[in-house]
Amino acid sequence: MGLKIALTQMDNHNPLTSDNSGHHRGSMAGGYFDDEPIAELFLDTSIMFSDIVGFTKWSSAHSPNQVFRLLERIFWEFDDIAARRDVFKLGTIGDCYIAVTGIPDPAYDHASLLARFALDARDKVRDVCSSLDGEAGFEGTAALDMRFGIHSGATVAGILRGAKSRFELFGDTINTASRMESTGVGGKIQVSEET
Repeated sequence: MGLKIALTQMDNHNPLTSDNSGHHRGSMAGGYFDDEPIAELFLDTSIMFSDIVGFTKWSSAHSPNQVFRLLERIFWEFDDIAARRDVFKLGTIGDCYIAVTGIPDPAYDHASLLARFALDARDKVRDVCSSLDGEAGFEGTAALDMRFGIHSGATVAGILRGAKSRFELFGDTINTASRMESTGVGGKIQVSEET
């Protein structure tokens, strides 16, 4: 099964490790699946990490509902931009949004696609935070900003099987993209030399 087909099945909430009856397709022998994993090497990819600057302090002063409302508003807008810009959302971890181009569909302009996405996302997070700042209980939200880090290179992508199968990326490209974000500055998009 190819990676793109496997991702489609995951999107349709059809777990890769079970059939319609709920039984596992492949069997585990000695702690390993007896069939081949679903993984590919993508040579030309760009990966972006983004993080809300000041979020930890802001979230400690707001209710859980306010925290989730902010994240939902921002990430909903990012998802919309990703769909328009042909960017693949890898996922979110807390206030970090991770996106990639060149996976699962190769793109010769993967770096520029992701840079345009980051520019749009940076503008949108400012709009969302400013609009929420005017609502009761969201004071101080306009002071939040986002930092972005982008790196390009080869990436291994695949479905990591188990009780809950998930799409994962591995390799130095993803690690470097994360470092580009974490050493960045609010309101800026830090791009590696390789990108």
